[in-house]
Amino acid sequence: MALLEIENLSVDFPSTNSVMHAVEGVSLSLDTGDVLGIVGESGSGKSVTMMALMGLVAYPGVVTADKLRFDGHDLLKLSTKERSQLIGKDVAMIFQDPTTSLNPCFTVGFQLAETLKLHLGLDAKAAKRRSIELLEQVGIPAPESRLKIYPHQMSGGMNQRVMIAMAISCNPKLLIADEPTTALDVTIQAQILDLLRSLQKERGMALVLITHNMGVVSEMAQRVAVMYAGQIMEEQSAQTLFATPHHPYTEALMSAMPERSDGVSRLATIPGMVPGLYDRPSGCLFAPRCAYAVDSCRAQRPPLRPWQDGMVRCQFPLGGKA
Repeated sequence: MALLEIENLSVDFPSTNSVMHAVEGVSLSLDTGDVLGIVGESGSGKSVTMMALMGLVAYPGVVTADKLRFDGHDLLKLSTKERSQLIGKDVAMIFQDPTTSLNPCFTVGFQLAETLKLHLGLDAKAAKRRSIELLEQVGIPAPESRLKIYPHQMSGGMNQRVMIAMAISCNPKLLIADEPTTALDVTIQAQILDLLRSLQKERGMALVLITHNMGVVSEMAQRVAVMYAGQIMEEQSAQTLFATPHHPYTEALMSAMPERSDGVSRLATIPGMVPGLYDRPSGCLFAPRCAYAVDSCRAQRPPLRPWQDGMVRCQFPLGGKA
């Protein structure tokens, strides 16, 4: 049995005249120790998919799924109390912006200790010792003195390390990292990614890495799910995906990678924007921006189907026959 099983997950936000399909029919699975990358442009539904798993989709959002299971627990049937005991302990999440995720009114030590007391039942002294150990593990110098300071007194990179320390404090089986290097400079980005990679290997955690940076995924993930407008467009092993992308959207994303630029030609871009509430196409959602689209693409919405060693949502996949 997989550690995480998601089948036909949808997240809808009703409005007065219509419904916004933020996530539409997403299915994913993850085994213990696996690393899954979820990539796509902003607005593709990456974060909302994992927020639904965590139970963090606020009203008026409506979450539905045929299956939403983690480590044998049916998340759709758990009570609020049972889910709160599971989330934060066995499933942890690193959010995009540590400066807004950490409470500015409380010290770093207080916020770390609160998690340890709530989920592990540690007393104040044990929680303090454990907090110091965690800050050491994530590479924060003088950890004991850092317990007494507030988030605004540290840099963005240090705050992100504190967020990682909080996320791994209860030895989660699944860690979700949502754009963990947003707003950090290149040097700090590399340090944070190296830290996540080493922690994942040391602890044997399953890791979901949400990002729009294809380069990050190529270095860390074993499998990759490419999302667009709330749907999975392609899911393949990382090796296959970067060698021979099968969906035109995946190909377009990789063409826009600075690493693939020759330094002379203009960097490739994808024309248009991710569709919103009132401009969703009737056929393939990517068809208006696709360089290969034909009339049938604009008329029919393709299903996600098996293709070679993975899945693809396209009538005419790239890279040959299945």
